[in-house]
Amino acid sequence: MAYKIDDVFSALADTNRRQILMMLSINTLNVNSIAGKFKISRPAISKHLKILVNTKLVTRGQRGRKRYYKINVEPLNEVRDWLNFYDKFWDKKLKQLKNYMEEL
Repeated sequence: MAYKIDDVFSALADTNRRQILMMLSINTLNVNSIAGKFKISRPAISKHLKILVNTKLVTRGQRGRKRYYKINVEPLNEVRDWLNFYDKFWDKKLKQLKNYMEEL
């Protein structure tokens, strides 16, 4: 499944959303559990969660009356793959520079 990498980067640009993802990487949580760790309002947390759900970084499930949120790493894997290209690119360039400097 292809994710919109621009949307994923946009979602990751916010500190609160990154912190929520870190929390969800440890455990599945409900809105109140997440909101209790922040100094912002519960509605603000809900807006952040909506963005994370829309970008597929988080999935939402229901247990009784409570909604629980869980991290989905697939969009992050796509970002990692994109970044790996540039990691290899710079490794190659730095190796070329090293070889050039050694020839001098």
